[in-house]
Amino acid sequence: MIRTATPADVPVIHSMIRELAEYEKVVDEARATEEQLREALFGERPAAFAHIAESAESAGSTESAEGEPVGFALWFLNFSTWRGVHGIYLEDLYVRPQARGGGHGKALLGELARICVERGYERLEWAVLNWNKPSIDFYEAMGARPQDQWTVYRLTDGALAELGSGS
Repeated sequence: MIRTATPADVPVIHSMIRELAEYEKVVDEARATEEQLREALFGERPAAFAHIAESAESAGSTESAEGEPVGFALWFLNFSTWRGVHGIYLEDLYVRPQARGGGHGKALLGELARICVERGYERLEWAVLNWNKPSIDFYEAMGARPQDQWTVYRLTDGALAELGSGS
């Protein structure tokens, strides 16, 4: 089951972000706090959105309306000047190891694709680490294709501060 995240999900989203950072071997870079996530997702002007994958089997009862959160997708809108419409940029997609292979990742991506189609967005994009072959295989099996002609650049920390200060 896929559902829109609520403010009550912030602690579990935060926990899964930490798990993802551990998997990607960059846990020291995952500095976001629960308060920052709550403001970004549910503040006065949300800048990001999230969906939760739940496992009904782990809820303990098939009659339960909500199961245990086993994955999440966190995303925001981007804009294509070439197409003239918004798209979705998927910042994080994560399914806990014990729930992988259960269709949760595909269901999360399917929900984002559904949102794109419903709203007239023409792109669903994300980045994947070059070494993450299981994820690459998963994405390509659904028809996603790498954008090999593009290289992602990033300014952070001191370099960002220096450029931003006009130095």
